[in-house]
Amino acid sequence: MTVRIPPIQCLLTFEALARLRSVTQTADELNVTPSAVSHRVKQLEQIIGTKLFGRADFSLTTEGSEYLAHVREGLTFLQKFPGAATTPGKRKLKLAVTPTFARSILMPRLRFFMEAYPEIDLTLQVSIPLLDVVAEDADLTVRFGTGRYADVEYICLMKDEVTPLASPAYIRENGPFDGPEDLKTAALLRSPLEPWRTWFAAHDLDWPEPVDGSSFNDIGLMCDAAAQGLGVGLVRLKLGAAWIENGSLERLFDRTVPSPHAHYLCWRTGAMDRWECAAFAEWLKKSVG
Repeated sequence: MTVRIPPIQCLLTFEALARLRSVTQTADELNVTPSAVSHRVKQLEQIIGTKLFGRADFSLTTEGSEYLAHVREGLTFLQKFPGAATTPGKRKLKLAVTPTFARSILMPRLRFFMEAYPEIDLTLQVSIPLLDVVAEDADLTVRFGTGRYADVEYICLMKDEVTPLASPAYIRENGPFDGPEDLKTAALLRSPLEPWRTWFAAHDLDWPEPVDGSSFNDIGLMCDAAAQGLGVGLVRLKLGAAWIENGSLERLFDRTVPSPHAHYLCWRTGAMDRWECAAFAEWLKKSVG
C-alpha cells in the first residue's frame, strides 16, 4: 500500500491560513499568489480526503483542528536539526489570567490543550487588569472589563449573567427571599469587579451602591466567603458554577441580569504571528464559547 504524503508547501500554507485566516495575508507571508494559496489548500483536502475549513471566515472544521495540531507538531520536529547546538526545545507561551477565570473556566479544560499541543510549554500568571494588577511580559492576557482597549488587540471570549448567591445556611437563617426587596436587610458582599448597581437597576430598585460590608477583589474569594455564610454575593453564573454544583451556594432568585463586563483575550500587535499564540487563542475561544 502506497502512502501519499502531502507536499510540504501544502502543509505550510494550511498552517499559515489557519493562523492568519486571510488568503491575502497568507499569500504575503509565503510570497505566493492568493490563487496559489487556494490551490494548495484544495490539493491538501483532496489528498487527505476531508474538508479543513468550514466557512468563508476560514474557521476550521473539527477534522481541520485535529489535523492542524498534527501539522504543527510535524513542522516543529522538522525544524530540529541533528547535532545542532541551537536545537529548539518546546515553544514557550506566557499567559496572564484573571484568578477565578483560571480556576473555574481554564483549569478544567487545560488538559485538553496540553494533549493537543504537547510541544507548547505554558506559563500561567495571575492578573487583575481591571484593578491594575497586571502580570509582566505575558504573550496573551485574559482581561475582564468593557472590551474598549486601545493598547492591545483582542477578541471577546465569554459573556455572562449575574444573580445573587448565598449559602443554604444563610438563606435558611435570613430568608425567605421572595423578591428583590428582601435583600434590603441582607449582608451584601461587595466587589469592584461586579457592582450591585447592575442588578438593582434591572429590578427598578433605586438603591445606592453598598458602601458597608466585606469587599473582595476576586470573585472566587467572594464565592468562598458567601459559601461560609458571610452574606450574599452577586456572582456570574459561569464563574460560580462550581459552587452551585457542589451545593455550597444557591440562587436566591430565578432571574439573571447580563453583566456589563465580559472576558477578553488580549495581545500586543504581532503576537499572533507566532503560531503557538494563534493556536492557544483559537483553542480557548472554541473551548469557552
